[in-house]
Amino acid sequence: MKNPDDLQFYVSPSNIFLGLVTSLDDAGYVVVGVPYDRTSSYRTGSRFAPMAVRQASLNIETFSIRSGFDLEDAKIADVGDLNPVATTAELLENVEAVVRHLTRRGKLPILLGGEHTLTLGAIQAFSKDIGVVSFDAHLDLRDEYLQEKVCHASFMRRVAELIGPENIVEVGTRAVSRDEYRYAQEVGIPFFTSQQLNGKNSERYIEAITEKVGRFRRIYVTVDMDVLDPAYAPGVGNPEADGISTTTLLDVVTAVCDSRVTGIDLVEVDPPCDSGDQTAVTAARVLFEAIAAIEIQRRRNP
Repeated sequence: MKNPDDLQFYVSPSNIFLGLVTSLDDAGYVVVGVPYDRTSSYRTGSRFAPMAVRQASLNIETFSIRSGFDLEDAKIADVGDLNPVATTAELLENVEAVVRHLTRRGKLPILLGGEHTLTLGAIQAFSKDIGVVSFDAHLDLRDEYLQEKVCHASFMRRVAELIGPENIVEVGTRAVSRDEYRYAQEVGIPFFTSQQLNGKNSERYIEAITEKVGRFRRIYVTVDMDVLDPAYAPGVGNPEADGISTTTLLDVVTAVCDSRVTGIDLVEVDPPCDSGDQTAVTAARVLFEAIAAIEIQRRRNP
């Protein structure tokens, strides 16, 4: 019989990633939503993505055939979303503070964007001995875009200045400006195009990516969902044709995600432009397989 004085009969908890409830103290992985899209220049709406990806994740089976691991055995906490902010500077400051707080407690932060600019805030929380693997249709290496030195199209330039271009690997590239292309070549930022990953020698390029990443002592992984072809992910902020498939993305993500990973973000899902939650569902799956791959490696190499 219901007790009318017991609040639990009247309310339900909000959605949490994968529906897995773990306390912050016990968790090894901590999900944080970052609902911010102020600098978005084409489609806005990624501020709605954290809850959309969470909702999608509730309908995913938790056993990974790829890794042979069940995420019910991983300790994942979802602490909700960052509070709203008015400026990009405030966003970066808050993301940096949260990531630093979590990593100091031995947690692996998983950030749900939101726009891609948030990655800069996360990287600011780490020392310079970290490598960044970015899955993205764009290089995001503009020095300035729409009179913004820090925005979704220039943040990786700021990351390169912060940790050094030799500590960046970009995957899935196909949409660049001439200046970005020249800058990447001049400073030595390796990037692997979607044409390379879609071609007959894709396995060779995946091996080359893992070889480049192999020199990093610690890894931060950032996934912009526009790395996928719009056929697989229509709901993104800046869709670009000629992208990679979901299978290819998962192949590379799981190849680079091991016990060295110290942070992950997934960005640029745009729910208002999505088709039947297709992009949100795929985004949840990408995070699911990334966590499974990391956890398997952690258990093999404690």
